[in-house]
Amino acid sequence: MSWARIMAPLSGGQGDAAAAAAGAIIAEPFGAELAGVYTPADVADVMPWMGEGFLGGVQTTALESLKEATATGEAHARKAFEAVAYAKKQFVSLQTPVWAGLSAESRLSDVVVFTTDPSRGRGPLSEAFQQMVADEQRPVLIARPGLKVGGVVAVAWDGGKEASRAARLATPLLEKAAKVVIIAAPKASSRSFDPSRLQAYYAARGIAADLELLTDVGEAAPALLHASARLGADILVAGAFGHPRLQEFIFGGATRTLLNSDSPSLFLSH
Repeated sequence: MSWARIMAPLSGGQGDAAAAAAGAIIAEPFGAELAGVYTPADVADVMPWMGEGFLGGVQTTALESLKEATATGEAHARKAFEAVAYAKKQFVSLQTPVWAGLSAESRLSDVVVFTTDPSRGRGPLSEAFQQMVADEQRPVLIARPGLKVGGVVAVAWDGGKEASRAARLATPLLEKAAKVVIIAAPKASSRSFDPSRLQAYYAARGIAADLELLTDVGEAAPALLHASARLGADILVAGAFGHPRLQEFIFGGATRTLLNSDSPSLFLSH
């Protein structure tokens, strides 16, 4: 099992260089293709408020301004992407309908890479992040400073569906790791589970994983972050919890705590 295509959504903003570089860091050990996907604001999204007679002077000017901003953003995104010293890469510029194009690109990618801001609801890619996690349920990697493949990877485990998806989808990453540690806090969960089952699952796939059992903890997320820091984890693998409401994805408290942390990098799946 390996990864063949890593996708990095780009907005034409200042975060594109970091997103593209992080994508290359993930793609390189697998010899995977890196796809830089320019995701502009969609002109179709502003059509409804313009109304049927939108081709008036003010509306036409607004539409032309949006098109110009989209072209400028694409040029900036392309420049940031081309600056990444990774040969196996492809630049994709999405056209309207942008969200449909983004979904299609993600479905043919193994991992979608974001920087911190979109995962915290900031910047033009914040909706794209929620779309990837909630709607498409794609595995996402949130890159923080110090991201690397081949170091220490911690896997948060509670036996649940979300944690299970993340733990399984991260297998190629774990195969490259120097050390894998399964972190579990049984008393912080209402679910009964045996962490050694995941350890056996990995062993059957040639991955040796240590167990780190956290006892006498209150909230799971802070304990996971503290343990990850103590273990020197470069990446934390975890399930993303949340609920859709009013067409927005509302993250649960534990997931919000992980998203608001400054380290380590996160591999999430909903």
